Amino acid sequence: MNALKICLISFDNWHYDSFIIEALRKKKIDAYHIKLGAYKHASLMSRIKNAFSKIILGKNPKHIKKQEYILDQLKHHGKHDQILVINPNVIDLAYHKKIKEYTKEYNTYLYDSLVRCPVEELLKANIFDTIYSFDSEDCLKNNFIQMTNYIYFEKPKDTIVPKYDLLTVTSFDKRFPIFNKIAYQLKEHNLSYKFIFVSRNIRYKIFKYNLKKINKQKIDELIEKSIKFQSKKIPLKKLLKLYSETKIIIDLVQDNQSGLSFRFFEAMAFQKKIITNNSNVKSYNFYNPNNILVIEDKIDFSIPFFETDYTPISDEIYNQYTIESWINVVFKLK
Repeated sequence: MNALKICLISFDNWHYDSFIIEALRKKKIDAYHIKLGAYKHASLMSRIKNAFSKIILGKNPKHIKKQEYILDQLKHHGKHDQILVINPNVIDLAYHKKIKEYTKEYNTYLYDSLVRCPVEELLKANIFDTIYSFDSEDCLKNNFIQMTNYIYFEKPKDTIVPKYDLLTVTSFDKRFPIFNKIAYQLKEHNLSYKFIFVSRNIRYKIFKYNLKKINKQKIDELIEKSIKFQSKKIPLKKLLKLYSETKIIIDLVQDNQSGLSFRFFEAMAFQKKIITNNSNVKSYNFYNPNNILVIEDKIDFSIPFFETDYTPISDEIYNQYTIESWINVVFKLK
């Protein structure tokens, strides 16, 4: 009997999706990844022409070439049993229709809310056989199948003495003022922390933030000096090392989003506590107020949360969130 042939199409900016392919191959499935984030211009001249076309003509040749690249890869690999697209908004409807011709089953996983990444045109076209989403509110409104993110690494056997009380690694965006306020609260309570903000054009974004605050004469709310900024992404291996070195991880939800980020599942594997403003976490079966503190923008340091150890969750619940469980459900392997 021939092995199942499965293709995953995604941008994969943070390299989480590669673990899906690895898990499928462990099951002897013929699986491969079309990674759009790795697609680059053929030359400097190609980059210049693309920039000119975007600015002057309002067209993006690279966007078209990426989609043609998908079709070229599918032609090379032939027919598939399943194709899964993560965040399908990066592909035009016309290309989705062509992609679907190469598979018996065409599915998608929405790792963003419909407000943040609209896919109305694709939904109206009824292009997908199955739609999974990590956003619980979108699932309720649209009858999507809810799927969380997953634990993508083995539970560490050795414990590391923490360097920090609290840590966050996140993008520099609208959430920053809340992180900044939290940083001042931590400083007042003599708690050690490491906040790292990663974003392209980070210097310009910091300048804009400072300028806005100065114009409003809120000098006391300028950036807390212990916060770090960088434009270069942190490799996943280094990111996991950072999480292993803290007692508590802080995760603030994006606007118009109810799904749980990968932070919750990384924290679960490392048996780290987590502070979040995503109140939806209370509806999940792994929620324990001793491990997860839900806040708005101010932390209550008087509660036992900061004094107690992490409470391990049962293997039965933990295993529901591993990547093995995830692929079994999404690809209908069991």
